[in-house]
Amino acid sequence: MIFSVFANLNNSDTEKIARDMLSVLNETDCVVYFEEKYKDVISDACSNFADGSSIMELCDIAIVIGGDGTTMKIAKKAAILGKAALGINGGRLGFLSGIERNELSLLKNVVQGEYQLDERMMIKAEILENGKTVKTIHCLNDAIFSRGDFARLIDIQVSSNGRELLTTRADGVIISTPTGSTAYSLAAGGPVLSPDLNCFEVTSICPHSLMDRSIVVGSNNTLLVEISSDVMNNAILTCDGEEPIAVSTDTKVAVSISEYKARLVKVKPDNFYEVIKKKIIERRA
Repeated sequence: MIFSVFANLNNSDTEKIARDMLSVLNETDCVVYFEEKYKDVISDACSNFADGSSIMELCDIAIVIGGDGTTMKIAKKAAILGKAALGINGGRLGFLSGIERNELSLLKNVVQGEYQLDERMMIKAEILENGKTVKTIHCLNDAIFSRGDFARLIDIQVSSNGRELLTTRADGVIISTPTGSTAYSLAAGGPVLSPDLNCFEVTSICPHSLMDRSIVVGSNNTLLVEISSDVMNNAILTCDGEEPIAVSTDTKVAVSISEYKARLVKVKPDNFYEVIKKKIIERRA
């Protein structure tokens, strides 16, 4: 089995996890690759390196050491290449991580094929200008439409297959996958959805309304988002917390199910609700 490791080894804590991981994997019959840029950091413990643009193609499983943001970013890249990703929690919550830093011995189970693949649906956001797609982005968590730099509400209309679904005046709207329901959508008051569902969750951010609740829509629908804002407050689209994209009143965004699915390696027997209890309820009690 071949692993490619994605981690910021300039972080001393992450480097320690990587070295502890290698001490476990070096006892097994597997090959481990790191990015070439970290050769000076980890070459005393690992001898296999590859360029950052090709390292994903070499592996059977991508190992990610970091928080949920890093795991999400790598899991999406892996999904496009049909690869699986295993997260080792080096951050806070680690919702997408398969193991914690004190559970590295479980990596031997992975080498022996004793794991499951947890498939997660993704969404696709297509930015349309004059009816033509100018950019397509795939999201594992969410596509967030929000106001710009000024503290002014924006008007948002969401339609489903040509029929009005939601019209709101708010700070923004979150369209999330079931995986993303435990992220920003949860903080905005949305419900938690089991990740094995195929649906979208539409949640307003600070709506100027006494009656505005999340809407759950089947993934067979295509959602069209249109935004109106005043001349001093351009709206933005942020997908999975990455670089924002300006959305003008002439721009429409179509959100639909992606043709790709993220495949997360699951080693432990915990189910989704046990993870929720452990990482959100008990941690904050």
